[in-house]
Amino acid sequence: MSISGMALATLIITNGRVLTMDARHPRAEAVALQGDQIMAVGDTASITALAGPGCRMIDAGGATVLPGFIESHLHLFMAGNELAHLQLLGVEGPEALGAALTAYAAANPDVPVIRGQGCDYAIYGRSLTRHDLDAIVADRPVLLSAADHHTAWANTKALEMAGILQGRDLPTGNEIVMAEDGLAAGELREFNAFEPVLALSGEERISAGIATGEEPNPMPGYADLMRDLEPMERGLKHCAKHGFTSLVNMDGNRYTLLVLSELRRQGRLTARVRVPFHYRPHRTPADLEQASVLSAEFNDDWLSSGFVKLFMDGVIDSETAVLVDDYPATPGWKGDALHSDARFKEIAVEADRRGLQIAVHAIGDGAVRRVLDGYEAARKANGKRDSRHRIEHIELINRQDVPRLAELGVVASVQPVHAPGSMDFPVFPTMDKIARDRWVDAYLCRDLAEAGAKLAFASDWPVADVNPLRGIQAAMTRPTYEGARDQRIPLLDVLAAYTTGGAYAEHTEDRKGCLRPGYLGDVVILSDDIESVPVDQIGAMQVAKTICGGRVVWEGE
Repeated sequence: MSISGMALATLIITNGRVLTMDARHPRAEAVALQGDQIMAVGDTASITALAGPGCRMIDAGGATVLPGFIESHLHLFMAGNELAHLQLLGVEGPEALGAALTAYAAANPDVPVIRGQGCDYAIYGRSLTRHDLDAIVADRPVLLSAADHHTAWANTKALEMAGILQGRDLPTGNEIVMAEDGLAAGELREFNAFEPVLALSGEERISAGIATGEEPNPMPGYADLMRDLEPMERGLKHCAKHGFTSLVNMDGNRYTLLVLSELRRQGRLTARVRVPFHYRPHRTPADLEQASVLSAEFNDDWLSSGFVKLFMDGVIDSETAVLVDDYPATPGWKGDALHSDARFKEIAVEADRRGLQIAVHAIGDGAVRRVLDGYEAARKANGKRDSRHRIEHIELINRQDVPRLAELGVVASVQPVHAPGSMDFPVFPTMDKIARDRWVDAYLCRDLAEAGAKLAFASDWPVADVNPLRGIQAAMTRPTYEGARDQRIPLLDVLAAYTTGGAYAEHTEDRKGCLRPGYLGDVVILSDDIESVPVDQIGAMQVAKTICGGRVVWEGE
């Protein structure tokens, strides 16, 4: 305390190019934190004068200082676990895949299933078969997942051990692709198709949150819980390294929150995390009582629930996204929705009645329309409120539905890194799955913003690299598709979608997303001045320090 009795700063950042993301005071030189909150923002001299005994002083060296980044859509538990798997992004052709898979198998002789992540749909210039994988590894089960995690490829051993070599009945929207010989070809589309192989891996506790949304069965004991801290913490550390202080998980169950709670108890939680009630198609609207219970149990600034996550469709690459019109190369096929129009309206009305936010994965324009119709039905049934229901992805939207997002107060949770050609995903074959005259409606960003939709940016990690600096570059340098409008947006708008937009999307803009006195002490310091670095080099920048709740949780090496 000072002589006057005023609290003094415990951490001060000076010599920064501070972008507060606060429209009232957009720029500053220094930031003072007192405990876990922002104390003051201003010029170096006035902020330095607030230093108390033992105050940590950090010189930003002229680099950009921002509110902590908000990752608005990721799969933390799964992604942390997958950091230990074979990474296949950029691997192309039989020789490269053979070398990578053989080396990984040799280095990991005891894993129950050899898992690979980020496999391209056209890694061989076509889709993989079980015979392709058998030629590399035949005596151990192998499962390679596409980057989007909606398709996987298994070898014969994996299909036999999982009991699906002869196929099996699956819910709508899921498929075990069968070959002419009457046996599974090796391609497994959507979660229910490859879940039996995942079960062989011994990682079902981690995958339960996304595969079924139910609790692990049997419920893990103390020893299992302690083991599961490792992959979760690995994911948290990876996010802290990239400047994230808030994470919106897009799958989960109560067990996910119990793992996070134990990390918090041990002082190892390095970000604020939201976890939904995951409503899979096997559930009924009555199950939403569980969502209300979960939301009441976890409801503070470190761990919270408060929302319901659903999938309406799959993805464009495997033609499981739901379109209004037929897929160009598959006449008569539009994709199968995971919820009927009537059932989704029933779900939306009940969730909204309970005051729960709704977030729906909807990639195709048919799925987006069905979700908007459900949100409109909820408003008519329950009355207008500040619900901020969300649509995740929106990779194709019918032009007449664009203004409906703003009209219904829907948040557009989009991933700039997913637009083909913008970062790691090639333009083709994805864009071949969309009719050329519809490219004008694909992967919109600028058009959604100009129509009044609130934007929240994310990566969907592990689908794409979680690094927000690469995401910022992707949003500003993405290609313009033939016949379409330029969808790039300016730097400050992109930064807003990773900060204030993310806070708005989770109803926390009164305490998060900008650097303002009294707000949560979440700050990121970059390695350089992001406004001076050439746009095509932003992705090569790094995070120098990440501060969450007034504590430095990452320091660059």
